[in-house]
Amino acid sequence: MSVDQLSAPLTKDQAYALVDAVMEREDLALTASAHENEDTGEWFFEAACDSPPNLEAFIALAQETLGIPVTFSVSPIDPEINWVAKSLEGLAPVEAGGFYVYGSHETGPIPEGLTAMRIDAAQAFGTGHHETTTGCLEAIDTLLKTKRPTAMIDVGTGTGVLAIALAKRLSDKVLATDIDPIAVTTTIENAEQNGVGDYIDAIEATGLDHAEIVARGPYDLLVANILAGPLTELAPGMAAIAQPGATVILSGILNTQADWVIGAYVDAGLTLVDHLKRKEWTTLVLEKR
Repeated sequence: MSVDQLSAPLTKDQAYALVDAVMEREDLALTASAHENEDTGEWFFEAACDSPPNLEAFIALAQETLGIPVTFSVSPIDPEINWVAKSLEGLAPVEAGGFYVYGSHETGPIPEGLTAMRIDAAQAFGTGHHETTTGCLEAIDTLLKTKRPTAMIDVGTGTGVLAIALAKRLSDKVLATDIDPIAVTTTIENAEQNGVGDYIDAIEATGLDHAEIVARGPYDLLVANILAGPLTELAPGMAAIAQPGATVILSGILNTQADWVIGAYVDAGLTLVDHLKRKEWTTLVLEKR
């Protein structure tokens, strides 16, 4: 099998955002990563793909995710290299909201007083290194200082990082859903290795009308870190499965898209409580009226 590498110079935030968007889809790449050139400080997006790569799809996804045109270069690479392992390089641990997210390659001590989660790069969305994820972790930390939700759902769970964060803090059940079976498998594996396998139920589901989602609702905490378009489409469904007074935490939203998403959820009966901005990215905290 021949393998090609796509690359493009981007900012750090853009590179990580595109990595997460690519890894949410199983049809584009074997793996994707963000790397910094130690000599120049320039950041690059890189993806390893079966040859030939679907350039048109990459360009369209970059435009949708980043809102800018991106030009990719393509070069052949050694198919014997473990590109998932390579994607771990340069992923330093992340601290956000009292959580400590690290990969299995990290050998340093875990800081005291933080909730540790081991999340490796994989063929699923979310390593914890992007502002969308750190924004959600910070919003969860703030919420848990005043509330203790008991009926929780993580929509579009990816690697399960947000569901695992909730399970670790609350030692209670979380329903994690994703349209991608790889994400479901990854979430189950990550939950087990983080010691919360008994608390997380991961299922493959498209939308919010899956029988188990309906049966376990209504929910007092809903989190979703996906993209602005799907979040907007899900607004009526999210409101329908939320209890009165429930908190909804949303991310995967560019700052320029925030008003559009807020409008959809206000129309569905929610009120904006907080609007966190992390560089180019937004995390929204809403409450059902």
